[in-house]
Amino acid sequence: MPTTKGALVAASGVDSLLGQIRPAWQAKTLIERVRRLLPVDPSSACQRLFNATIHDLREKIIVAGLDLAKEAAASNKLPPVAKNEDIFDGYSPSNVLDLAYRIGLLSRPEWKRLRRAYDIRRDLEHEDDEYEAEVEDCVYIFKSCVDIVLSQDPVELLRVADVKELIEAPTRVSPSSDFLRDFERAPDPRQREIMEFLVSTTLDSSKPDIIRQNAIEATRRLSLLARNTVKIELSKSLQDRLKRQPLDLMHAKVGAAAGVLPYLRQAHVEGFFSEFHRRLSAIGHGWRNHAQHGDILDDLEDVGGVVLAPPEPRRAIVLWLTLCYLGEPGGYGWYGRNRSVFYSDAAAHRIESLVKAAAADVKGDLEEARSDPRVAAATRDTNIARRFERLLDLTDVS
Repeated sequence: MPTTKGALVAASGVDSLLGQIRPAWQAKTLIERVRRLLPVDPSSACQRLFNATIHDLREKIIVAGLDLAKEAAASNKLPPVAKNEDIFDGYSPSNVLDLAYRIGLLSRPEWKRLRRAYDIRRDLEHEDDEYEAEVEDCVYIFKSCVDIVLSQDPVELLRVADVKELIEAPTRVSPSSDFLRDFERAPDPRQREIMEFLVSTTLDSSKPDIIRQNAIEATRRLSLLARNTVKIELSKSLQDRLKRQPLDLMHAKVGAAAGVLPYLRQAHVEGFFSEFHRRLSAIGHGWRNHAQHGDILDDLEDVGGVVLAPPEPRRAIVLWLTLCYLGEPGGYGWYGRNRSVFYSDAAAHRIESLVKAAAADVKGDLEEARSDPRVAAATRDTNIARRFERLLDLTDVS
């Protein structure tokens, strides 16, 4: 028979939450049992609904991947996981909640809500004679369990095998929006595993060029969604690859694509950009060397431009870019009839892009470059001075 408290619970509308439970659980007799118990024994109804939630989380952990569960358990001092039975038979409800949180199935706020629901459930189970479910207990347990777990479909997390299949396509490919969304919601261990695979593939010279190109493109796209904790761990892996060797162009490109260049040893980064400036100086900024400007400036863009360069090599590189962009007085010869300034066409638009991307960082460097004797001499020409002002305008981010 319905009790007075049961009637109050029913009046609160918590039974309507049962309708939000996904069909796979609606078909089970347990939910119907909860529906029947609610008006006559709210405490038992709460216990059974919470038990269903824990069972559902066990299944979702298995779907997410035993490898993740094993690593998360070992990293967070939870009972060891070697097979599916360990999750179903060897894990208490408390451990299930902690493991689901550690592998990313629950956010921290969701985990804390379910921990509170678990505390209420334990009170109901172990203190039947002293404590019975109040309306607020039922509302909290029902809403937490249904909203966070029982209404949500299992998530099959992105796996390294999925990424491998993507980049091994015989044509240039890029991750889809669904692919990116799956990566974004993957827990830290899976994100790190995927990024390390992509970095390793990109650096593997034995792989076909198309696969390495696809790998670095995927690295670039996924790095925008990777968490900082993942990038820090990835930077350690890349640093281990370098050991005491200087940072070369390929590793710098991968580091920039993965978003880990700022986390590498700054001595390595400064050494790389200083060497890059030497390469620029060896080519020369004169417009007659335009045939060599495109490739090296593309390399500069691939390592993130000058945004990540330490101040000293950055100033030197910005001065080279300035001199290259300014050019020299034209107006003579066959081509000079309609050209008042001779400058490198291959470099000009690339330099504009590099300066605009690093506007806040290079504005002071450009102002400093104005006092360089070569810049001062070149800008005595009105047309060249106008080009310098155009370059400065690109740093106006207001």
